[in-house]
Amino acid sequence: MVIEEGAPGPSKPTGGDRQPRQREKDKQQDKQQTCEGFTIRAMMKNSVVRGPPPAGSVKKRPAKRTAFRKFYERGDFPIAVQHETVANKIAWKVEIENLDYHYFLPLFFDGLCETEFPYEFFARQGVHDMLEHGGNKILPVVPQLIIPIKINLGDGIEYSQQRRENIGVLIKETLELFERYGGENAYINIKYMIPTYGSCM
Repeated sequence: MVIEEGAPGPSKPTGGDRQPRQREKDKQQDKQQTCEGFTIRAMMKNSVVRGPPPAGSVKKRPAKRTAFRKFYERGDFPIAVQHETVANKIAWKVEIENLDYHYFLPLFFDGLCETEFPYEFFARQGVHDMLEHGGNKILPVVPQLIIPIKINLGDGIEYSQQRRENIGVLIKETLELFERYGGENAYINIKYMIPTYGSCM
């Protein structure tokens, strides 16, 4: 098809040729106002209710600085890393049986909420070593251990049960061991410090 000069060509779409419905939608979007929920404005015709802010339930929270970390950084613990071929161990600079359990054991329990190396390693291994070699020194310290182990991960989904690293489960098991082998007043002391604890007997 040949268009002669001076003849009107095919018309181009212009902004004014929009369909009427589209223009009304645009006008309505221009008039819409964002507002808070549960207000009078939220019930008005052209209001868009703002969603709730994020709760932050799975947001990573920095762990508070533990007394264990502070004492470790000052060099107050008689420990060092002993590198082994299979796994590292603690090299104790004194005999474990000669340690002041009233002083050291609660501090090591406090360090169980650490997640960074070397604090996490020393706290876990130190508690294990002291409980293994403590004998009669452990029982008098039980009341001091309740507060340091009164911790839990709380929010988020825990998949560590499979590797027996769920701290909530380990705390429950530890408290039950305290109750079983801690003497006749063990349950009363645990219940006083943690009212939600239920007896395992």
